[in-house]
Amino acid sequence: MMKKNLQKNRPRRCVRQVVATALILLLALFLIPLLLFGTAGLERGGSEAPSAGGLPLDRTVVTPQPSADSQVSVRVALADGSVLTLGLDQYLWRVVAAEMPASFEPEALKAQATAARTYTLSKLGRTSDRHPDADVCTDITCCQAYLDPAQAAANWGDAAETYTAKIAAAVADTDGLAILYDGQPIQAVFFSSAAGRTVDAVEVWGNAVPYLTGVDSPEGEEVPNYHSTVSFSPEELKAVLLAQYPEADLSGDPAGWFQAVTPNSAGGVDTVEVGGVTVSGGALRTLLGLRSTSFTVEATAQAVTFSVTGYGHGVGMSQYGANALAKEGKRYDEILTWYYTGVEVAPYAPPA
Repeated sequence: MMKKNLQKNRPRRCVRQVVATALILLLALFLIPLLLFGTAGLERGGSEAPSAGGLPLDRTVVTPQPSADSQVSVRVALADGSVLTLGLDQYLWRVVAAEMPASFEPEALKAQATAARTYTLSKLGRTSDRHPDADVCTDITCCQAYLDPAQAAANWGDAAETYTAKIAAAVADTDGLAILYDGQPIQAVFFSSAAGRTVDAVEVWGNAVPYLTGVDSPEGEEVPNYHSTVSFSPEELKAVLLAQYPEADLSGDPAGWFQAVTPNSAGGVDTVEVGGVTVSGGALRTLLGLRSTSFTVEATAQAVTFSVTGYGHGVGMSQYGANALAKEGKRYDEILTWYYTGVEVAPYAPPA
């Protein structure tokens, strides 16, 4: 009797064993991923590899290398007499912010950053009586303009964040690049705007420089104050001129004071006779506060008026010309090789 009961119960035990085994297998399949990976992988469908510190293990972590500019130190003589040491990248941001409108095209800003870097590199290691304890200063009559970031932000107002990033990008995108002639940084001088053409360095400073020769420049009426005038009464102008040129004969009608104008290569004034004394256009520009040497003179008994086009000494890169070229689709290196003759734009590291 008992044997029969055992035989009857055997199928039931087999069924229970099968069910139990199936349950164990299901639990194992569910629990093993939880034990190995936690719940995060399941919540994302299990498609990502396990992570450490939030970063997938199958992704390589790359530590950014320091920029070439940040490895170069520049000693800057500030207006208050103190000397501030900055990385070249930090200094260039301040120069570009001061020297070129941040609203300009990105390629123009890159050209400006590269020109400013090159100019700075050419100054390193050279001693100047104007700033013996520094590489450069913030006096534009000696070195380059300079604008503190806080002041720049105040000037830019609501556009501060955009312009700050825009200039930082211009510096970063040209990191370590300089304008070279025979492998060395050039004197990368620049100015605001030309009257159709730049001029040779020899016409302004008396020294011929192979990469500073006159070229066409495309800016024009879009330039603020592209045309300007400066007027003097005859008595006022006579006093200013005779203080500088006492041998000049400024008697008679003011219309006869200026004679024999010799044009420079850009169509401006190379020299002019002032009361019989030959004066350079550059000297007259400085003495009278004219914006450039591209000027004409109109004199009457009531006033002597100078009509001026453009702004700056006219040598090297025109900033508004660079912006015009950028709008035409030129890259920053093309802009630089346009304005500086026979150069290349390439990486350069100053001697240690």
